[in-house]
Order: sequence, then C-alpha cells, then structure tokens
Amino acid sequence: MRHLLLIDPIEKLNVKKDSSFMLALAMQRRGIECFVFFEKDFAVHNQGIQKLTVHEFTGSLKEDGIYMQSFATTSSRVIELDANDMIHMRLDPPFDSRYLRILWMLDDLAQKGIQVLNHPRGIMLFNEKLYAYRSEGAVASFVGSNVKLAAQFVQNLNPKPSALILKPLDLYSGLGVEKLPTSGWEERFEEKVNELNGPVIVQPFVEAVTQGEIRSLYFKGVEIGTILKTPKDGEFLSNIAQGATFGAYDLSVVARHRCEKIANELSGYGVDWLAFDILGDAITEVNITCPGLLVEVSYALKKNLADVVIDMINQKS
Repeated sequence: MRHLLLIDPIEKLNVKKDSSFMLALAMQRRGIECFVFFEKDFAVHNQGIQKLTVHEFTGSLKEDGIYMQSFATTSSRVIELDANDMIHMRLDPPFDSRYLRILWMLDDLAQKGIQVLNHPRGIMLFNEKLYAYRSEGAVASFVGSNVKLAAQFVQNLNPKPSALILKPLDLYSGLGVEKLPTSGWEERFEEKVNELNGPVIVQPFVEAVTQGEIRSLYFKGVEIGTILKTPKDGEFLSNIAQGATFGAYDLSVVARHRCEKIANELSGYGVDWLAFDILGDAITEVNITCPGLLVEVSYALKKNLADVVIDMINQKS
C-alpha cells in the first residue's frame, strides 16, 4: 500500500513535534512507500485516471528517537491514484468552508475507490465538540447565538459554577477559549458571536481542569496511549505549547468505557484515528479532523506510537 499524507504547509507546522511528520518518517524508516502533498497539489476531475503531484521527503529524529530534528520535502513526482493508495487527511482545522471543500474533494476520491483516513464523510458528519456533548456524563453545554437563551441556560445550572467558559465550535488547540465571571459575561458573549459570525459554546468552568486535562489517543477502537496535561500555575488551559507539563496516565474504568463506546461508533463511519480530551471522566472533545499529540504521548510512554498506528493500518488492510 502507498501512503499519501495531505498536510499543511511545512512552515505553518511545528517540525519538532508534528504528528504527521512522525508518521511519515516512521513509514519511511520501515520501507513503506510514503509521500506528502499539499492543498495546492490537490485536484479532482471526472475524466479518467486521477493524478496527483506528491513530494518525497527527508528528516531525522532527535536522540530520544521521538521528537523530530528536521523534516523537508525533496523531489516531486506525478502519480496515478488507485485502490492501493491511502490518503491521510492531516489538515488542521478550522472547519470552515475551505475545509469542507477539501472534504468534498476527498470524498469524490473515496467514491472512486481511494482509501481516505479518516473518511471525509465521517469528518463531515460529526462536530468534534458537539459529539462529545452527546456522550454520557458530558459537561453541561449550550451552543447558540441568542444571549437570552444563553442566560437562561446559565441561570438553570446546578450547581452554580464559579466561572463560565466561552469557546468557538470549530477551532482547535484552545484557540478562542475564554474564562469569564458569572456576572457581566453577556456583553462578551454577544461580541464573540459577532467575531465568530455564529454560535458560541457556553459551559460552566470545570474545576478539575486545574488538576489537568487528559488526552487519550485511540486507533481502530483501541487505546494506544494517554497522557495528563497539567496547566501552569494560575492557568486553565492545558496547552503544552504554552507551558503545560505532561506525563503518562491511566484512564479510569468509566472514562475508558466512554471512549471505547465512541471509538467503536465512529469506526463504523471510517473514523479510526481519534484523540479524546477528558476532564475527570467527562469527554469534552472528540478530535477527528487531525488528531495530534502523537509525539508527546509517545515521549511520555517511551514508545514510538507511529509504529503502533502503522501496524494497525496493516492489520486493517
């Protein structure tokens, strides 16, 4: 099988810890035919064999065998796509109209027999945050643009929260997430609706976040690794790029059951690679667009999990 990774421009990515680069280098190391390509290379048509410009690459790992030292494209070639190809959808959100157009195009290839991971229809069907809010034990959540309805939601919360969280429906990596007091938040809510040109999520602040946010990676319904990300003192976002620490973590029985249930459901839609964000036992996000932190979880577990993903892909094939 030939593997083709659709990635963002290299200059936009953090070479040191990019999950897609880690996967590509692991495939190269194992002698698996693998290329990367970019949005500018991608087109579909209805006139016979589909062709695609792809790029060979070179790269190296640091001494720990996990983090990347370098990654760069080298020569390019045009290939003809067939059923032995697997395209990996590795573009970062936001899930906007541009992102949707790419998914439509990938779905066109999928209908022609090209394998796509995760399947574009699965990505289109399920919003990463809304899907989590449907799960058992989910954090109380409001999604909408009407401030009066949002205020009613907040008023009815029991127990009363110490603060509120406002966040967008379609961004990632903590972008646009704000913590506000439970009084006077309405003005900021309306501003945020205008900024985002649509619905905003309102949730009670979950105190468990100060103890850390769990990131659990699943592939084909199986947990492959989990870490706990602990925010810096005085912070509430567990963003590793902003100083959060992390370490290996064992999921609780309750959290594992909830993750497995969702992972098995989504596998039926061709969504095999997932990354769960969890507070306590509550799943707060089901990352399906471009699941990340493969490098960090690998480092915490002292095991290159890209090899685990590759083995499971081969088993599936």
